Amino acid sequence: MAFSNEQLERYSRHIILKEIGVKGQKKLFDASVLIIGAGGLGAPAAMYLAAAGVGRIGIADADEVDLSNLQRQIIHSTDDLGKAKVLSAKETINRMNPDVTVQTYRTFVSSENIMELVKEYDFIIDGTDNFPAKFLINDACVMAEKPFSHAGIIRFKGQLMTYVPGKGPCYRCVFKDPPPKDAVPTCKEAGVVGAMGGVIGSLQAMEAIKYITGAGDLLTGFLLTYDAVKMEFRKIKLPSDTSGCAVCGKHPTITELIDYEQAECDNHHA
Repeated sequence: MAFSNEQLERYSRHIILKEIGVKGQKKLFDASVLIIGAGGLGAPAAMYLAAAGVGRIGIADADEVDLSNLQRQIIHSTDDLGKAKVLSAKETINRMNPDVTVQTYRTFVSSENIMELVKEYDFIIDGTDNFPAKFLINDACVMAEKPFSHAGIIRFKGQLMTYVPGKGPCYRCVFKDPPPKDAVPTCKEAGVVGAMGGVIGSLQAMEAIKYITGAGDLLTGFLLTYDAVKMEFRKIKLPSDTSGCAVCGKHPTITELIDYEQAECDNHHA
């Protein structure tokens, strides 16, 4: 397809970048990204991917917008209170960029439906905030051979890593198993600075854009951590030997998806 004059103007700041150009912008337009969780991380990620011209964005979330979400979930507004988050997110994206097709899935992601969801997309963004969902997304993406961006935020801290099949460790390589229930506080219990979602969610969008266009180096093989109090980023090299991993190793022991007990602060309160 050829871009219209309006599209050439809309994406002009991308097109003048030698790392993206018209070719890279077409790759974005032809690409699809699934965002699981339209909350603190998923909200900014979705908005930047939509603004960037990613052609198809899927949003999976079971919850409705409530007042406590608005401190960080910038894709929703006061007028959206009580509305399904997926619908609110779709409306915001449609207003921002009519080029983008938004597909909504108002559902909890589970072992029953996740493989069907991820198979339709080129890149997955984990915008959830509980361990059962994170391990489920990781295992499904490994089994389906889908790249994804993991991230988490709490209080003034955040972290992210990117998994690309065959190019570095997965989330389970690093974190093995979910912690015991109630061992780690949720955002609801511990709090989170709203702008943390913007910092880390935007970095997830950046990883998706780089993966799609081939520009720059991805966070494969690294965990990036951010401490907002100290204003400090750290890029931690992860172990390169993944052969012993229970899901992505040479002899996987996890061959079916596991629904770990859902934490109190579920993926729909991301």
